[in-house]
Amino acid sequence: MKPGFSTEIRHRTAIFIVSAVFGLLGASTVFAGNQKEEAIADSVRSALAKVVADASPPKPSFDNIEDRIKYLNWLGEMSGRLQRRVPDRQTRLEFLEAVWYESKRAGLEPAMVLGLMQVESGFKKYAVSLAGARGLMQVMPFWSRVIGDHDPKKLFHMQTNLRYGCSILRMYIDMENGNLFMALGRYNGSRGRREYPDAVLANWKKWEFTR
Repeated sequence: MKPGFSTEIRHRTAIFIVSAVFGLLGASTVFAGNQKEEAIADSVRSALAKVVADASPPKPSFDNIEDRIKYLNWLGEMSGRLQRRVPDRQTRLEFLEAVWYESKRAGLEPAMVLGLMQVESGFKKYAVSLAGARGLMQVMPFWSRVIGDHDPKKLFHMQTNLRYGCSILRMYIDMENGNLFMALGRYNGSRGRREYPDAVLANWKKWEFTR
């Protein structure tokens, strides 16, 4: 430890390390993310970089009152389902708002994204996989260099992690011509194997909203 390193900083560092460790232990580590760095077209890289750089707050807008009412019903239902995992109501609502916003923005179903997070991190914000993937959607740090600002620590920020994860999954779905099974395998670094896609699809059903 460097001389002069303040007690407060030491304390915060200790909290961060403990949170990361518990995130790892509490996550579904069997399936934790391990995306592979691969060549992507410059146009795709630029598009992804533009998306993740947009810091717009995750506040959805609606064209009609029926859609807004459906969203509010979804928010209430999902908040109830998530309460055991995320006890603080405000944190839970902010998380769900971001899930809805980032999922819809990427053309994904919020239920699928929630199912993926349940498998990847168990909804642990500071989860770290054995391969080094970070956060709620278990994004590999190399993405912060490929499409971000070279600061992988930001992958522990809720909305940033969701934006990366949803954008990367959308890219994989497009790369696989809409084949969700193969895209999910690619997201997990296990392309062609059934375990991970099957786990995500099973958990997706738990988060469906049909009202």
